[in-house]
Amino acid sequence: MPGSLSAPGAIELRAGMNRLTRYLVGLFATEAAALFSVAISILFLVQCLRVVDAGSVRGQGLLSLLAQAVLALPATGMALLYVCIAIGLARALRILQGTRELHILHASQKLPLLLRAAAIYAGLGAVLILLVAHVVEPAASRERSLIRTRIAADLVGRSLVPDRFAEVTEGVTVTVGGRRPGGEITSFFADDRRDATRRTYIADSALITADEQGYVLQLSDGVIQFRTAEGKFSEVGFDRYDMALERLTGEADGGSARGDTTSLAIIGAGLDEGWTTERLRKLSERTVEGLRVVALCLFVVAIAGFPSGRRREPRVPIEIVVLGAGFFERLLYSYAPGEGWLAPMIGVVALSGVSLAILAARLRLLMPPPREARP
Repeated sequence: MPGSLSAPGAIELRAGMNRLTRYLVGLFATEAAALFSVAISILFLVQCLRVVDAGSVRGQGLLSLLAQAVLALPATGMALLYVCIAIGLARALRILQGTRELHILHASQKLPLLLRAAAIYAGLGAVLILLVAHVVEPAASRERSLIRTRIAADLVGRSLVPDRFAEVTEGVTVTVGGRRPGGEITSFFADDRRDATRRTYIADSALITADEQGYVLQLSDGVIQFRTAEGKFSEVGFDRYDMALERLTGEADGGSARGDTTSLAIIGAGLDEGWTTERLRKLSERTVEGLRVVALCLFVVAIAGFPSGRRREPRVPIEIVVLGAGFFERLLYSYAPGEGWLAPMIGVVALSGVSLAILAARLRLLMPPPREARP
């Protein structure tokens, strides 16, 4: 029967299409992985240099240094990863252009297969970045915060020597009168000169404790003195004042500012307590990280997924064009008007619209003109 005769041919055709799809996706991924491995290596070295600071690693071992550098990679690596995924696709298409394989794909009417491979590649990249944005990066931020608080507690604890001034970090000087049983500190004094407004903390007693946010310095019966650069002076008295130890050793930030709450925890809090604009915006900002990959890959396919008869390389390298498109999206993302939870998606929507317009125009050029009916 004709059907039985065509079945083996159809199976062979599908197998060939699957092999071609795997070949294209593998080529895209290889180029992206090679580029990202170089970028992440440089980024790791930069992070190592950043954490080598007297106030953050004084007296700490090599493992603490490496842990801080590794845990800082997810947050900064996402900005490189989505660009590397798009540039990897662009470089692979340029290779296909140079070997004339791109011409063969279009001549043999395999454009849908090329688009399918690019869609699979972009989808896998988006899933990877969404996993990092929603799960890995918040967990890494939380662990890094715990390491920093432990370092801060160790630095302050070793600096609190009775009747001796010690510099915890550049611009912060502390001294204490003595220690009581149980770890209580008497006659606490700390002078913070790092900001334009100078702060001086004076307390009769102090105690280093820990809570769910980290290590806290509990000051009792004291005052906080403020001195501005213009010479203005003010003083605030307190019976008890809780101060994060990171305030004395580095920039203090809260858990919400660090963004160390996972998306699952945010969703759970939203279902239990109700959805707020802040929670929706945080989820939107993390989701945009994955959508950004799809939009940028769509732009790459629109400008580089079609063969060209030019033998010379374009004056502007494809990598620069992709970086420019990514900068355009980031610019709209950073300066998006409004505070709503949909505001972070303006850049992705704009870039996708431009890419679809270019893709539609190029597809229209490939279509043969309609034939006029003969009388």
